[in-house]
Amino acid sequence: MSHSPLTPGITADRLEPSEYADNFADLHAPLDAHEATVAADRCYFCHDAPCVTACPTDIDIPLFIRQIATGTPEAAAKTILTQNILGGMCARVCPTETLCEEVCVREIAEGKPVIIGQLQRYATDILMEKNEHPFTRADPTGKRIAVVGAGPAGLACAHRLAMLGHDVTLMDARPKPGGLNEYGIAAYKTVDDFALREVNWLMQIGGITLENGVALGRDVTLDSLQSDYDAVFLGLGLGAVNALGLGGEDKDGMRDAVDFIAELRQAEDVSKLPIGRDVVVIGGGMTAIDAAVQAKALGALNVTLVYRRGRERMNASVFEQDLAAARGVHIITRAQPVAIHGNGAVREIEFEYTDDTLTPTGETVRIPADQVFKAIGQALAGDTLPDLDGRKITVTDTGRTSVSGVWAGGDCAAGGDDLTVTAVAEGRDAAMDIHAALTGAKEA
Repeated sequence: MSHSPLTPGITADRLEPSEYADNFADLHAPLDAHEATVAADRCYFCHDAPCVTACPTDIDIPLFIRQIATGTPEAAAKTILTQNILGGMCARVCPTETLCEEVCVREIAEGKPVIIGQLQRYATDILMEKNEHPFTRADPTGKRIAVVGAGPAGLACAHRLAMLGHDVTLMDARPKPGGLNEYGIAAYKTVDDFALREVNWLMQIGGITLENGVALGRDVTLDSLQSDYDAVFLGLGLGAVNALGLGGEDKDGMRDAVDFIAELRQAEDVSKLPIGRDVVVIGGGMTAIDAAVQAKALGALNVTLVYRRGRERMNASVFEQDLAAARGVHIITRAQPVAIHGNGAVREIEFEYTDDTLTPTGETVRIPADQVFKAIGQALAGDTLPDLDGRKITVTDTGRTSVSGVWAGGDCAAGGDDLTVTAVAEGRDAAMDIHAALTGAKEA
């Protein structure tokens, strides 16, 4: 990647090789058998377990932890994967601290929950390492379904449909499947090419044909898919990045955070990725946190994350905020960008402080920056889509859109919370509804 003379502060190889290895090491080292047994023994195996209610995919958490405690982690993995076929990735990236672990009785009583996420990873890793698929296909139904988007929602939908006996064509615009799991999550959360390995393992169910480099609107249309298939599921994600609405967004050094993270995830050698000396990240969600932490991990001297509201309103969890601070990221809240300064290349970002209602206070601050990552949200890209609810596709509880025979789920659909685990649930549930619609089955 080349850079013009206007950006001399953006360079690669800022750190020693060993520092890159440390900075991008696995965020949570996997548990060994003894550690998993000790952790599982802390579970009370609650009859009306609040952790299950808090899980978007309704995994029977007490059951799978009991299975670990009794020395049957493969059975635990199947319990998990029956509800969440991407249980391995979700164990790594799901904000368990604000979902199942937050409501754990141990957390409420002692301030130290059962480490549900790490136990889930322990079980699913053991099963996946055997390279055996725990599910088999039902008898062929003769029905063909197109799934557009090989991210979490599309993968979950495709797998469930294939398991129910349908033939699935899974299409994705990018060179690799996985969606955000492959391109949009911090590298230190999913090491050793896990996202692609999980997809390859998932595909062992059979009945799924993967077509990469196929984009809706460019290579296929919704009308053609409706004509060629018995049903269509849209798991498009969000392709368009919101703009700041300021002059100078095209200056050298200004980048979308999602592009930065995708480039880093696909890099064969992270030490060769150019990073600025003074980096500013604008936003308060997981993308912003991931961009900021990884900018620091690449050797940026100063990394500042700026969010327009208070910390309590950040979409990133407290754990993620604390992780960023511990990694050296300076977090400024209640400040919104008002100007981009620099001649050809960005040199400073000017922010104005706000109150709780986002009303400007008149007080401003300029932050030096030779690189700025925008992470203020994404929007749905594409034409001739089903009816929208705001900037996302309108769907029912089971993912039905305004167009007959077309379902949608994941980040492109209205109503979700933009989590991998939620996307999995929406894809799975849409698959069950598609199956019912095509076969008349009440249950599967």
